[in-house]
Amino acid sequence: METFVLITGAWHGGWSWRPVATKLRAAGHRVYTPTLPGLDLGDDPRGVTLTDCADAVVDLVEREDLTDVTLLGHSWGGYVLCGAAPRLAPRLRRNVFWSAFVPQDGESLMDAVPPHYAELFTAQAAASGEQNTVSLPFEVWQGAFMQDASEDAQRAVFGLLAPQPMGTFSEAPNQKPFFDLDVPSAYVLSVDDVALPPGEYGWTRFPERLGVTAIEAPGSHEANFTRPGELTDAFLKACA
Repeated sequence: METFVLITGAWHGGWSWRPVATKLRAAGHRVYTPTLPGLDLGDDPRGVTLTDCADAVVDLVEREDLTDVTLLGHSWGGYVLCGAAPRLAPRLRRNVFWSAFVPQDGESLMDAVPPHYAELFTAQAAASGEQNTVSLPFEVWQGAFMQDASEDAQRAVFGLLAPQPMGTFSEAPNQKPFFDLDVPSAYVLSVDDVALPPGEYGWTRFPERLGVTAIEAPGSHEANFTRPGELTDAFLKACA
């Protein structure tokens, strides 16, 4: 039996893992799906940082006294994983990144995304006023994140997304503790994921930073909704 702590991507809450978590639990595994600070219904997003989100994962694992844990981070959740893992090292079995960022030392998400995303996020945060949050436009979601689903499904999931605290995108992490870890890592890449364009800013730079070969899975950036069975199989392969 594996113990999974599933870390969401930006704009998502723990609810977004339900299709995958259901399959993992049916296979006999223990699964935790936290909603990170600033992203739950009624949360105040003002002032929430990347460190706050990493703290929340550490608090969960320590509070539940979990051991032999697999941390699994999606997209922006790779930043959270990298922040939490060094503090949880004795409790970890492995780290798994799914179409996730693996930042370099001092590289914020705003540094790691293509310039057109950085400009969009900056404009969204400015438009939100004192909330200082980033909301993903539906057209971007539809075309780049969940393009392998019907429009009805796209709109249903999009309606559940929360504005993302800008502090979680702008904080630049100290990555040395993560890269000094003696904990194995794996990388799962959804082959139809176009949320990042291929090339300089593409997903393939991240497994290279870990020194691993990506395990491929079908589906888009939101394969947790559109291809949960195959995605779950890829996660279990990463844990083998």
